[in-house]
Amino acid sequence: MSTFKKHILITGGAGFIGSHVVRLFVNKYPDYKILNLDKLTYAGNLMNLKDVERKPNYEFLRGDIVNSDFIQNLFKERKFDSVIHLAAESHVDRSISNPMEFIMTNVVGTVNLLNASRDTWKGAELTADRNIFYHVSTDEVYGSLGKSGYFTEKSPYDPHSPYSASKAGSDHMVRAYFDTYGLPIVISNCSNNYGSHHFPEKLIPLAIHNIKNNRPVPVYGKGENVRDWLYVEDHARAIDILFHKAEAGSTYNIGGQNEWRNIDLIRLLCSIMDRKLNRKEGTSTQLISFVKDRAGHDMRYAIDSSKLQNDFGWKPSLQFEEGLAKTVDWYLANEEWLQKVTSGEYLSYYSQQYEHR
Repeated sequence: MSTFKKHILITGGAGFIGSHVVRLFVNKYPDYKILNLDKLTYAGNLMNLKDVERKPNYEFLRGDIVNSDFIQNLFKERKFDSVIHLAAESHVDRSISNPMEFIMTNVVGTVNLLNASRDTWKGAELTADRNIFYHVSTDEVYGSLGKSGYFTEKSPYDPHSPYSASKAGSDHMVRAYFDTYGLPIVISNCSNNYGSHHFPEKLIPLAIHNIKNNRPVPVYGKGENVRDWLYVEDHARAIDILFHKAEAGSTYNIGGQNEWRNIDLIRLLCSIMDRKLNRKEGTSTQLISFVKDRAGHDMRYAIDSSKLQNDFGWKPSLQFEEGLAKTVDWYLANEEWLQKVTSGEYLSYYSQQYEHR
């Protein structure tokens, strides 16, 4: 008979945000059984979880949420009582070149998980204490802001890219399963995350890697687009709080209260890198290269997290410069991780560590 208090499926747990959530739950809740389900696309990296892969309450399974039969059978076998759903295609540029992949994973995959949860939990007294489907989403579903104002939980959806449209569609399906079937759900919409273990196609890790290697640092347009940056460990803390305390059917925004124009962020990062690499101040800014703006590029995102702060006392733990310096330190201290990611060597980690167990 199982001795675990809860059996939680975390999807996309080998990715950037997902690996931080998995690590937090595995370490903080030894009485929870955590199954990390990940397809291991290019963005899934099991090296992110080397420190917990041997823990008795952790298990990894490779699988695709788009495969409905696989998901149904997995739920029948494991009888999860909770889901934290992070698996998603998330890079806007890739969504522009291949939108169907985003529809399949982000919408169809989410519906497959919703169906399996509904079918597994039917007949039970559905409460957030017993069963919860936690869906992790993005602030990009709200579209773009002007120079003032903030996204709140009541902001209308206005997605502008195939990525944000696919996430908006999945959000609507999750809410529909609450309204139609009484499935206990929670949705959170977060701002841009930064921190360790971030795949180096995104702005901050790409810039760190390029600055270190004296390569051009690409900045879209004039660099005037504004983003609210959230430290990934603060995001994981918020997910932990909402998973345990949020009311079924609720939505919460998670933001860093930390708006930066892209060009100002890159200049700050250049300054930090010059200091860390003992370069003359201003050296790295010469690497900045302005490139053609991205199609449908939203001008500004900014999150109002007051509901989360007022309800549960959560707040960001770091000032941005401190968090950015911490992030730089991690990448500089983990050159092997970065080298294996940029070379593609990380893709063989699964077969080396898991295939023959």
